[in-house]
Amino acid sequence: MEQKTSRIGRFLNALELDVRLLGMVLALLAIWVVFDVLSGGSFITPRNLFNISIQSASVMVMATGMVFVIVTRNIDLSVGSILGFIGMLIGVMQVNLLPDLMGQGHILLWLVALLSGIVIGALIGGLQGAIIAFLGVPAFIVTLGGLLVWRGAAWWVTSGQTVAPMDPTFRLIGGGNGGTIGYWPSLIVGIICCVLIIVSLVTGRQQRKRFDFPLRPMWAEFVLAGLGITIVMGIVGIANSYYMPARVAKRYAEANGIAVPEEGLQIAYGLPIPVLIAIGVAIVMTFVAKRTRFGRYVFAQGGNPEAAELSGINTRMMTVAIFSVMGMLCGLASAISTARLNASTNATGTLDELLVIAAAVIGGTSLNGGVGTIVGAVLGALVMQSLQSGMVLLGFDAPLQNMVVGVVLILAVYIDIVYRRRAA
Repeated sequence: MEQKTSRIGRFLNALELDVRLLGMVLALLAIWVVFDVLSGGSFITPRNLFNISIQSASVMVMATGMVFVIVTRNIDLSVGSILGFIGMLIGVMQVNLLPDLMGQGHILLWLVALLSGIVIGALIGGLQGAIIAFLGVPAFIVTLGGLLVWRGAAWWVTSGQTVAPMDPTFRLIGGGNGGTIGYWPSLIVGIICCVLIIVSLVTGRQQRKRFDFPLRPMWAEFVLAGLGITIVMGIVGIANSYYMPARVAKRYAEANGIAVPEEGLQIAYGLPIPVLIAIGVAIVMTFVAKRTRFGRYVFAQGGNPEAAELSGINTRMMTVAIFSVMGMLCGLASAISTARLNASTNATGTLDELLVIAAAVIGGTSLNGGVGTIVGAVLGALVMQSLQSGMVLLGFDAPLQNMVVGVVLILAVYIDIVYRRRAA
Protein backbone atom coordinates (compact mmCIF):
# COMPACT_ATOMS: atom_id res chain seq x y z
CA MET A 1 0.00 0.00 0.00
CA GLU A 2 2.82 2.40 0.90
CA GLN A 3 4.57 1.58 -2.37
CA LYS A 4 1.40 2.34 -4.31
CA THR A 5 0.99 5.64 -2.43
CA SER A 6 4.59 6.62 -3.14
CA ARG A 7 4.08 5.89 -6.84
CA ILE A 8 1.05 8.18 -6.91
CA GLY A 9 3.04 10.81 -5.05
CA ARG A 10 5.93 10.60 -7.52
CA PHE A 11 3.49 10.79 -10.41
CA LEU A 12 1.84 13.96 -9.03
CA ASN A 13 5.21 15.49 -8.20
CA ALA A 14 6.43 14.90 -11.74
CA LEU A 15 3.32 16.61 -13.11
CA GLU A 16 3.70 19.41 -10.53
CA LEU A 17 -0.05 19.39 -9.97
CA ASP A 18 -1.53 21.15 -6.96
CA VAL A 19 -2.89 18.34 -4.81
CA ARG A 20 -5.59 20.59 -3.35
CA LEU A 21 -6.83 21.62 -6.81
CA LEU A 22 -6.85 17.99 -7.86
CA GLY A 23 -8.92 17.23 -4.78
CA MET A 24 -11.30 20.03 -5.75
CA VAL A 25 -11.82 18.54 -9.19
CA LEU A 26 -12.47 15.09 -7.73
CA ALA A 27 -14.90 16.58 -5.20
CA LEU A 28 -16.76 18.41 -7.99
CA LEU A 29 -17.04 15.22 -10.02
CA ALA A 30 -18.25 13.33 -6.94
CA ILE A 31 -20.95 15.96 -6.33
CA TRP A 32 -22.11 15.64 -9.92
CA VAL A 33 -22.25 11.84 -9.76
CA VAL A 34 -24.14 11.79 -6.44
CA PHE A 35 -26.76 14.31 -7.59
CA ASP A 36 -27.09 12.52 -10.93
CA VAL A 37 -27.83 9.23 -9.17
CA LEU A 38 -30.26 10.83 -6.70
CA SER A 39 -32.08 12.71 -9.49
CA GLY A 40 -32.39 9.71 -11.75
CA GLY A 41 -29.93 10.92 -14.36
CA SER A 42 -31.22 14.50 -14.58
CA PHE A 43 -28.12 16.27 -13.27
CA ILE A 44 -25.29 15.33 -15.64
CA THR A 45 -27.01 16.49 -18.80
CA PRO A 46 -25.83 19.11 -21.31
CA ARG A 47 -28.79 21.33 -20.43
CA ASN A 48 -28.20 21.28 -16.66
CA LEU A 49 -24.41 21.72 -16.90
CA PHE A 50 -24.99 24.56 -19.39
CA ASN A 51 -27.31 26.30 -16.92
CA ILE A 52 -24.92 25.74 -13.99
CA SER A 53 -22.10 27.37 -15.92
CA ILE A 54 -24.21 30.46 -16.69
CA GLN A 55 -25.57 30.75 -13.15
CA SER A 56 -22.08 30.54 -11.63
CA ALA A 57 -20.45 33.04 -14.04
CA SER A 58 -21.06 36.16 -11.91
CA VAL A 59 -19.84 34.41 -8.74
CA MET A 60 -16.74 33.21 -10.61
CA VAL A 61 -15.92 36.76 -11.68
CA MET A 62 -16.21 38.13 -8.14
CA ALA A 63 -14.43 35.14 -6.57
CA THR A 64 -11.27 35.92 -8.57
CA GLY A 65 -11.14 39.34 -6.92
CA MET A 66 -12.00 37.93 -3.49
CA VAL A 67 -8.83 35.82 -3.70
CA PHE A 68 -6.72 39.00 -3.70
CA VAL A 69 -8.77 40.47 -0.84
CA ILE A 70 -8.48 37.39 1.40
CA VAL A 71 -4.84 36.76 0.48
CA THR A 72 -4.03 40.19 1.99
CA ARG A 73 -5.82 39.14 5.22
CA ASN A 74 -8.92 41.23 4.52
CA ILE A 75 -12.53 40.37 3.76
CA ASP A 76 -15.27 41.98 1.67
CA LEU A 77 -18.81 41.35 2.88
CA SER A 78 -20.32 44.00 0.62
CA VAL A 79 -19.86 42.42 -2.82
CA GLY A 80 -23.47 41.20 -3.11
CA SER A 81 -24.87 44.60 -2.14
CA ILE A 82 -22.49 46.42 -4.50
CA LEU A 83 -23.66 44.09 -7.28
CA GLY A 84 -27.29 44.91 -6.53
CA PHE A 85 -26.67 48.68 -6.34
CA ILE A 86 -24.70 48.81 -9.58
CA GLY A 87 -27.29 46.61 -11.25
CA MET A 88 -29.99 49.15 -10.41
CA LEU A 89 -27.84 51.98 -11.77
CA ILE A 90 -27.17 50.04 -14.97
CA GLY A 91 -30.88 49.44 -15.40
CA VAL A 92 -31.80 53.09 -14.81
CA MET A 93 -29.11 54.21 -17.26
CA GLN A 94 -30.38 51.91 -20.00
CA VAL A 95 -34.09 52.53 -19.51
CA ASN A 96 -34.28 56.16 -18.35
CA LEU A 97 -31.07 58.17 -18.73
CA LEU A 98 -29.06 57.07 -21.76
CA PRO A 99 -31.95 56.84 -24.25
CA ASP A 100 -32.65 60.55 -23.64
CA LEU A 101 -28.96 61.47 -24.00
CA MET A 102 -27.90 59.10 -26.81
CA GLY A 103 -31.17 58.23 -28.48
CA GLN A 104 -33.37 55.16 -28.15
CA GLY A 105 -31.65 52.03 -29.44
CA HIS A 106 -28.21 53.69 -29.86
CA ILE A 107 -25.60 51.12 -30.85
CA LEU A 108 -23.25 52.07 -27.98
CA LEU A 109 -25.88 52.40 -25.29
CA TRP A 110 -25.12 48.98 -23.78
CA LEU A 111 -21.38 49.63 -23.78
CA VAL A 112 -21.70 52.96 -21.96
CA ALA A 113 -23.90 51.31 -19.32
CA LEU A 114 -21.43 48.43 -18.90
CA LEU A 115 -18.36 50.67 -18.58
CA SER A 116 -20.21 53.01 -16.22
CA GLY A 117 -21.03 50.07 -13.95
CA ILE A 118 -17.39 48.95 -13.88
CA VAL A 119 -16.15 52.49 -13.13
CA ILE A 120 -18.73 52.97 -10.36
CA GLY A 121 -17.68 49.64 -8.88
CA ALA A 122 -14.03 50.71 -8.90
CA LEU A 123 -14.93 53.97 -7.11
CA ILE A 124 -16.98 52.19 -4.46
CA GLY A 125 -14.25 49.60 -3.90
CA GLY A 126 -11.59 52.31 -3.78
CA LEU A 127 -13.61 54.28 -1.19
CA GLN A 128 -13.93 51.25 1.06
CA GLY A 129 -10.25 50.40 0.57
CA ALA A 130 -9.23 53.95 1.48
CA ILE A 131 -11.23 53.82 4.72
CA ILE A 132 -9.55 50.53 5.59
CA ALA A 133 -6.04 51.63 4.64
CA PHE A 134 -5.90 55.26 5.79
CA LEU A 135 -8.43 55.43 8.63
CA GLY A 136 -7.51 52.05 10.10
CA VAL A 137 -11.07 50.71 10.29
CA PRO A 138 -11.03 46.88 9.99
CA ALA A 139 -12.16 45.52 6.62
CA PHE A 140 -14.81 43.38 8.32
CA ILE A 141 -16.52 46.47 9.78
CA VAL A 142 -16.15 48.64 6.67
CA THR A 143 -17.57 46.04 4.32
CA LEU A 144 -20.27 44.99 6.80
CA GLY A 145 -21.35 48.61 6.82
CA GLY A 146 -21.07 48.61 3.02
CA LEU A 147 -23.35 45.57 2.88
CA LEU A 148 -26.08 47.60 4.58
CA VAL A 149 -25.36 50.91 2.85
CA TRP A 150 -25.28 49.65 -0.74
CA ARG A 151 -28.24 47.32 -0.27
CA GLY A 152 -30.23 50.30 0.99
CA ALA A 153 -28.92 52.44 -1.86
CA ALA A 154 -30.09 49.82 -4.37
CA TRP A 155 -33.63 50.23 -3.06
CA TRP A 156 -33.31 54.01 -2.89
CA VAL A 157 -32.40 54.36 -6.60
CA THR A 158 -35.94 53.49 -7.74
CA SER A 159 -37.78 53.15 -4.41
CA GLY A 160 -37.74 49.40 -4.85
CA GLN A 161 -39.26 49.34 -8.33
CA THR A 162 -37.96 46.85 -10.89
CA VAL A 163 -36.43 48.36 -14.03
CA ALA A 164 -36.82 46.51 -17.35
CA PRO A 165 -36.22 45.61 -20.13
CA MET A 166 -32.52 45.88 -20.89
CA ASP A 167 -30.91 46.77 -24.21
CA PRO A 168 -31.05 43.75 -26.62
CA THR A 169 -27.28 43.76 -27.16
CA PHE A 170 -26.64 44.09 -23.43
CA ARG A 171 -28.79 41.01 -22.77
CA LEU A 172 -26.30 38.86 -24.67
CA ILE A 173 -23.85 39.31 -21.78
CA GLY A 174 -26.21 37.27 -19.60
CA GLY A 175 -26.26 34.23 -21.87
CA GLY A 176 -29.99 34.37 -22.57
CA ASN A 177 -31.62 34.29 -26.00
CA GLY A 178 -28.74 34.66 -28.46
CA GLY A 179 -26.17 34.90 -25.67
CA THR A 180 -24.05 32.04 -27.00
CA ILE A 181 -21.54 31.89 -29.83
CA GLY A 182 -22.79 28.76 -31.65
CA TYR A 183 -21.26 25.46 -32.71
CA TRP A 184 -18.40 26.39 -35.03
CA PRO A 185 -17.17 29.47 -33.14
CA SER A 186 -17.12 27.35 -29.97
CA LEU A 187 -15.09 24.70 -31.74
CA ILE A 188 -12.66 27.33 -33.03
CA VAL A 189 -12.30 28.82 -29.52
CA GLY A 190 -11.59 25.33 -28.17
CA ILE A 191 -8.93 24.66 -30.79
CA ILE A 192 -7.28 28.03 -30.10
CA CYS A 193 -7.21 27.23 -26.37
CA CYS A 194 -5.63 23.84 -27.08
CA VAL A 195 -2.93 25.48 -29.18
CA LEU A 196 -2.30 28.01 -26.41
CA ILE A 197 -1.92 25.18 -23.89
CA ILE A 198 0.73 23.51 -26.04
CA VAL A 199 2.52 26.83 -26.67
CA SER A 200 2.47 27.59 -22.94
CA LEU A 201 4.02 24.24 -22.07
CA VAL A 202 6.70 24.59 -24.75
CA THR A 203 7.65 28.16 -23.79
CA GLY A 204 7.60 27.23 -20.11
CA ARG A 205 10.05 24.40 -20.74
CA GLN A 206 12.29 26.71 -22.74
CA GLN A 207 12.28 29.25 -19.92
CA ARG A 208 13.28 26.54 -17.46
CA LYS A 209 16.18 25.52 -19.67
CA ARG A 210 17.25 29.13 -20.02
CA PHE A 211 17.48 29.68 -16.26
CA ASP A 212 18.70 26.13 -15.45
CA PHE A 213 15.56 25.26 -13.51
CA PRO A 214 14.59 21.56 -13.06
CA LEU A 215 12.67 20.17 -16.04
CA ARG A 216 9.60 17.97 -15.94
CA PRO A 217 9.99 14.57 -17.65
CA MET A 218 8.80 14.63 -21.26
CA TRP A 219 6.06 12.15 -20.48
CA ALA A 220 4.75 14.59 -17.84
CA GLU A 221 4.61 17.37 -20.45
CA PHE A 222 2.57 15.13 -22.76
CA VAL A 223 0.25 14.12 -19.90
CA LEU A 224 -0.35 17.77 -18.96
CA ALA A 225 -1.02 18.68 -22.58
CA GLY A 226 -3.43 15.76 -22.89
CA LEU A 227 -5.27 16.72 -19.70
CA GLY A 228 -5.59 20.34 -20.75
CA ILE A 229 -6.84 19.48 -24.24
CA THR A 230 -9.28 16.91 -22.85
CA ILE A 231 -10.77 19.40 -20.39
CA VAL A 232 -11.09 22.17 -22.99
CA MET A 233 -12.64 19.99 -25.67
CA GLY A 234 -14.86 18.33 -23.08
CA ILE A 235 -16.29 21.74 -22.12
CA VAL A 236 -16.79 22.63 -25.78
CA GLY A 237 -18.38 19.23 -26.44
CA ILE A 238 -20.90 19.69 -23.63
CA ALA A 239 -21.82 23.18 -24.86
CA ASN A 240 -22.19 21.97 -28.44
CA SER A 241 -24.35 19.00 -27.43
CA TYR A 242 -27.07 21.22 -25.96
CA TYR A 243 -29.51 22.07 -28.76
CA MET A 244 -32.15 24.76 -29.06
CA PRO A 245 -35.76 23.62 -28.56
CA ALA A 246 -37.60 23.01 -31.84
CA ARG A 247 -39.64 26.23 -31.65
CA VAL A 248 -36.63 28.36 -30.75
CA ALA A 249 -34.60 26.77 -33.54
CA LYS A 250 -37.42 27.45 -36.02
CA ARG A 251 -37.61 31.13 -35.02
CA TYR A 252 -33.83 31.40 -35.22
CA ALA A 253 -33.84 29.86 -38.69
CA GLU A 254 -36.59 32.18 -39.92
CA ALA A 255 -34.80 35.25 -38.50
CA ASN A 256 -31.55 34.28 -40.24
CA GLY A 257 -32.99 33.02 -43.52
CA ILE A 258 -32.13 29.36 -42.90
CA ALA A 259 -34.25 26.73 -44.64
CA VAL A 260 -35.97 24.38 -42.19
CA PRO A 261 -35.92 20.72 -43.33
CA GLU A 262 -38.89 18.43 -42.72
CA GLU A 263 -37.11 16.53 -39.95
CA GLY A 264 -36.42 19.81 -38.16
CA LEU A 265 -33.26 21.60 -37.15
CA GLN A 266 -30.66 20.80 -34.53
CA ILE A 267 -28.87 24.04 -33.68
CA ALA A 268 -26.30 23.89 -30.90
CA TYR A 269 -26.10 26.76 -28.44
CA GLY A 270 -22.33 26.56 -28.07
CA LEU A 271 -20.35 28.36 -25.36
CA PRO A 272 -22.31 30.98 -23.36
CA ILE A 273 -20.93 34.52 -23.48
CA PRO A 274 -20.97 35.00 -19.66
CA VAL A 275 -18.89 31.85 -19.25
CA LEU A 276 -16.37 33.14 -21.78
CA ILE A 277 -16.25 36.42 -19.85
CA ALA A 278 -15.65 34.55 -16.58
CA ILE A 279 -12.90 32.44 -18.15
CA GLY A 280 -11.30 35.55 -19.63
CA VAL A 281 -11.35 37.29 -16.23
CA ALA A 282 -9.82 34.21 -14.61
CA ILE A 283 -7.01 34.12 -17.17
CA VAL A 284 -6.27 37.84 -16.72
CA MET A 285 -6.34 37.59 -12.91
CA THR A 286 -4.08 34.53 -12.99
CA PHE A 287 -1.63 36.42 -15.18
CA VAL A 288 -1.74 39.39 -12.80
CA ALA A 289 -1.19 37.14 -9.79
CA LYS A 290 1.73 35.20 -11.26
CA ARG A 291 3.39 37.45 -13.83
CA THR A 292 3.12 41.03 -12.60
CA ARG A 293 4.71 43.09 -9.84
CA PHE A 294 1.25 43.93 -8.49
CA GLY A 295 0.47 40.23 -8.04
CA ARG A 296 3.77 39.58 -6.27
CA TYR A 297 3.11 42.51 -3.95
CA VAL A 298 -0.36 41.15 -3.13
CA PHE A 299 1.02 37.81 -1.96
CA ALA A 300 3.98 39.44 -0.23
CA GLN A 301 1.63 41.72 1.71
CA GLY A 302 -0.56 38.78 2.68
CA GLY A 303 2.35 36.57 3.69
CA ASN A 304 3.95 39.15 6.00
CA PRO A 305 2.48 42.69 6.02
CA GLU A 306 5.21 44.13 8.23
CA ALA A 307 8.03 42.74 6.09
CA ALA A 308 6.26 43.91 2.92
CA GLU A 309 6.02 47.47 4.27
CA LEU A 310 9.65 47.46 5.41
CA SER A 311 10.72 46.29 1.96
CA GLY A 312 9.21 49.39 0.37
CA ILE A 313 5.75 48.20 -0.68
CA ASN A 314 3.10 50.88 -0.19
CA THR A 315 0.66 48.58 1.57
CA ARG A 316 -1.96 51.31 1.99
CA MET A 317 -2.19 52.07 -1.71
CA MET A 318 -2.08 48.33 -2.43
CA THR A 319 -5.13 47.86 -0.21
CA VAL A 320 -6.97 50.65 -2.06
CA ALA A 321 -6.02 49.11 -5.41
CA ILE A 322 -7.11 45.61 -4.37
CA PHE A 323 -10.53 46.79 -3.21
CA SER A 324 -10.86 48.88 -6.39
CA VAL A 325 -10.24 45.75 -8.47
CA MET A 326 -12.83 43.92 -6.36
CA GLY A 327 -15.31 46.72 -7.06
CA MET A 328 -14.61 46.60 -10.80
CA LEU A 329 -15.29 42.88 -10.83
CA CYS A 330 -18.52 43.48 -8.89
CA GLY A 331 -19.53 45.92 -11.63
CA LEU A 332 -18.84 43.35 -14.34
CA ALA A 333 -20.62 40.61 -12.40
CA SER A 334 -23.57 42.97 -11.93
CA ALA A 335 -23.82 43.43 -15.69
CA ILE A 336 -23.85 39.63 -16.17
CA SER A 337 -26.57 39.12 -13.54
CA THR A 338 -28.71 42.02 -14.77
CA ALA A 339 -28.42 40.90 -18.40
CA ARG A 340 -29.34 37.32 -17.45
CA LEU A 341 -32.48 38.47 -15.62
CA ASN A 342 -33.25 41.16 -18.25
CA ALA A 343 -34.20 43.37 -15.32
CA SER A 344 -32.73 45.33 -12.43
CA THR A 345 -34.13 44.55 -9.00
CA ASN A 346 -32.96 45.75 -5.60
CA ALA A 347 -32.79 42.11 -4.43
CA THR A 348 -30.22 41.06 -7.04
CA GLY A 349 -27.06 39.74 -5.43
CA THR A 350 -28.61 38.97 -2.05
CA LEU A 351 -26.32 36.54 -0.16
CA ASP A 352 -23.89 36.49 -3.09
CA GLU A 353 -21.18 37.64 -0.68
CA LEU A 354 -21.46 34.29 1.09
CA LEU A 355 -21.15 32.35 -2.16
CA VAL A 356 -18.16 34.42 -3.29
CA ILE A 357 -16.29 34.06 0.00
CA ALA A 358 -17.14 30.37 0.15
CA ALA A 359 -15.91 29.86 -3.43
CA ALA A 360 -12.56 31.49 -2.65
CA VAL A 361 -12.08 29.61 0.63
CA ILE A 362 -13.19 26.26 -0.76
CA GLY A 363 -10.79 26.88 -3.63
CA GLY A 364 -7.84 26.97 -1.24
CA THR A 365 -7.53 30.67 -0.34
CA SER A 366 -6.37 30.81 3.26
CA LEU A 367 -8.04 33.23 5.68
CA ASN A 368 -4.61 33.57 7.31
CA GLY A 369 -3.41 35.30 4.14
CA GLY A 370 -0.61 34.74 1.66
CA VAL A 371 -2.09 31.65 -0.04
CA GLY A 372 -4.69 31.38 -2.81
CA THR A 373 -5.27 30.55 -6.48
CA ILE A 374 -7.63 31.98 -9.07
CA VAL A 375 -8.29 28.56 -10.60
CA GLY A 376 -9.24 27.23 -7.17
CA ALA A 377 -11.76 30.06 -6.69
CA VAL A 378 -13.34 29.31 -10.08
CA LEU A 379 -13.65 25.64 -9.15
CA GLY A 380 -15.06 26.68 -5.78
CA ALA A 381 -17.75 28.72 -7.53
CA LEU A 382 -18.65 25.68 -9.62
CA VAL A 383 -18.85 23.53 -6.49
CA MET A 384 -21.17 25.98 -4.74
CA GLN A 385 -23.45 26.37 -7.77
CA SER A 386 -23.49 22.61 -8.34
CA LEU A 387 -24.58 22.07 -4.73
CA GLN A 388 -27.35 24.65 -5.07
CA SER A 389 -28.55 23.35 -8.45
CA GLY A 390 -28.52 19.78 -7.20
CA MET A 391 -30.54 20.68 -4.11
CA VAL A 392 -33.07 22.60 -6.23
CA LEU A 393 -33.35 19.60 -8.54
CA LEU A 394 -34.07 17.38 -5.54
CA GLY A 395 -36.65 19.81 -4.18
CA PHE A 396 -34.73 21.12 -1.14
CA ASP A 397 -36.13 24.31 0.41
CA ALA A 398 -34.09 27.54 0.33
CA PRO A 399 -33.38 27.54 4.11
CA LEU A 400 -31.94 24.04 3.87
CA GLN A 401 -29.80 25.13 0.91
CA ASN A 402 -28.36 27.98 3.00
CA MET A 403 -27.66 25.55 5.84
CA VAL A 404 -25.70 23.29 3.51
CA VAL A 405 -23.69 26.26 2.17
CA GLY A 406 -22.84 27.24 5.75
CA VAL A 407 -21.72 23.73 6.68
CA VAL A 408 -19.59 23.46 3.53
CA LEU A 409 -17.91 26.80 4.30
CA ILE A 410 -17.05 25.73 7.88
CA LEU A 411 -15.76 22.40 6.60
CA ALA A 412 -13.59 24.13 3.98
CA VAL A 413 -11.98 26.36 6.61
CA TYR A 414 -11.36 23.36 8.87
CA ILE A 415 -9.70 21.47 6.00
CA ASP A 416 -7.51 24.51 5.34
CA ILE A 417 -6.44 24.60 9.00
CA VAL A 418 -5.60 20.89 8.98
CA TYR A 419 -3.71 21.20 5.69
CA ARG A 420 -1.61 24.11 6.94
CA ARG A 421 -0.77 22.27 10.16
CA ARG A 422 0.45 19.23 8.26
CA ALA A 423 2.37 21.37 5.77
CA ALA A 424 4.12 23.09 8.68
